[in-house]
Amino acid sequence: MRCREPDNPFTKLGEDLVAWQRFHRFPGGPGCRLTQARRPGLPACYNSDVARVLMVSPECAPLAKTGGLADVVGSLPTALGAYGDEVAVVTPRYRAIDMKGMRRVYDSLPVYLGPARFDTSIYLAAEPFPLYLVDCPPLYDRKGFYGEAGVDYPDNHIRFAVFARAALGVARRLFRTDVLHCHDWQSGLVPVYLKTLLAGDPTFLGVKTLFSVHNLAYQGLFPRTALAELALDPGVYRPDGMEFFGRISYLRGGIAFADALSTVSPTYAREIQTPEYGFGLDGALRGRAGVLSGILNGADYREWNPETGPFIPAHYSADDLSGKRICKRELLREFGLPEAAMERPLIGIVSRFTDQKGADILVEAAGGIVAEDVYLVALGTGEPKYEELFRSMAARHPDRIAVRIGYDNPLAHRVEAGADLFLMPSRWEPCGLNQIYSLRYGTVPVVRATGGLDDTIEDGIGFKFVEYTGQALLEAVRSAVRAFADGDAWRETMRRGMAKDFSWKKSAAAYSALYQRLAGRG
Repeated sequence: MRCREPDNPFTKLGEDLVAWQRFHRFPGGPGCRLTQARRPGLPACYNSDVARVLMVSPECAPLAKTGGLADVVGSLPTALGAYGDEVAVVTPRYRAIDMKGMRRVYDSLPVYLGPARFDTSIYLAAEPFPLYLVDCPPLYDRKGFYGEAGVDYPDNHIRFAVFARAALGVARRLFRTDVLHCHDWQSGLVPVYLKTLLAGDPTFLGVKTLFSVHNLAYQGLFPRTALAELALDPGVYRPDGMEFFGRISYLRGGIAFADALSTVSPTYAREIQTPEYGFGLDGALRGRAGVLSGILNGADYREWNPETGPFIPAHYSADDLSGKRICKRELLREFGLPEAAMERPLIGIVSRFTDQKGADILVEAAGGIVAEDVYLVALGTGEPKYEELFRSMAARHPDRIAVRIGYDNPLAHRVEAGADLFLMPSRWEPCGLNQIYSLRYGTVPVVRATGGLDDTIEDGIGFKFVEYTGQALLEAVRSAVRAFADGDAWRETMRRGMAKDFSWKKSAAAYSALYQRLAGRG
């Protein structure tokens, strides 16, 4: 059944329609740029040399963030603007989002899933790029984004089916697009709906989908019986569709139905095609290897920059590192560690406390690490067992280890600026951003050689280990501690890392080229 649409496509609250058309370059609006060459079905007012992209994402920094996905979606659209692409984002309006400065631009956008009706409305934040928020209080006005106290919401299959259909409504009514760029399992139904229920809809004629996998471990798995609630034909439940070992997988749907796939580093793109890292989807990904790209995430140096960035007690640069000692001293004070740590290596961790992030081998190696006369500060939240283990480590070594449980973005900046070493012992890591931030802050990374960690950290700017064991982690830390003893050489290591450029420039160019190919212009 097709989603019914509002009778009036311009139901807004007290806005000037002409200004609205100009902003969005709607057909007939004063902001339209006429062109003779255009793809079939695209109104003449659209510039065929520009890719119009609507990103569909469950998170977007700084409004809604649990990890690196939000940072990517919050910074990539601006970087794409340098290549002429017109990019907007659509995300749910969660309770935690501050709505100051936003306006409601669509009063009534009902979504039908079979006989069930969900009333949504659309808000807009216009800077630094158009960000549309899908408002449906019964579904998104909750304490958590996906669940609470480590338990997923039982209606997540409905929540993100409605989000997918509402995002398509935004593409129909508010931001006509060439490419729908869908991020992670929460947007996996967008390609499915386009290729099934909306396959004959002229609105989406020529519209292509790119599905980006940020972490294959999170797959959006639900009972097969959920298909009936999603208004999807049972025919999508097949091995080359949404079927996944007796259940349905939203991630599997995105992989199967999207026109192209991407993930967030070249190494991870190769790793997920193997049984070790494929989480049961390696065969499906090998089958689509011809349309799978690995594009390394970039860093937003407007925020993560020791020379100008927020939240740190002193700014510094590669030419003048004096401010970093101030940041270290203040970080020790904030965590309650002794002044003696100023002359020894201080290890920083900002992470989810999970198996993926290496929490198990870190706990295993903790005693050996503190025996090296080093100090450690950790910030994060995650599985309750690991939160308790981190608290226990701090209790056993109160003068060496300090832990804060929770999410604190300003404190994360201070850890990056004040630590000497940054530890990322991940079991797998699609890309990782903290090791990139660490380089810019002159904080030398110690990482496991996997995914994007392997792509970004090389000899001379950081330390890597291969085997996923506490002993291998400990040996890497020992190597870093020995290097720290030579102050002049250590400062050169810091400066080499600070000179690395992992901005969005190169990666945005790769995405832009991919959009152009999908739109038939490459």
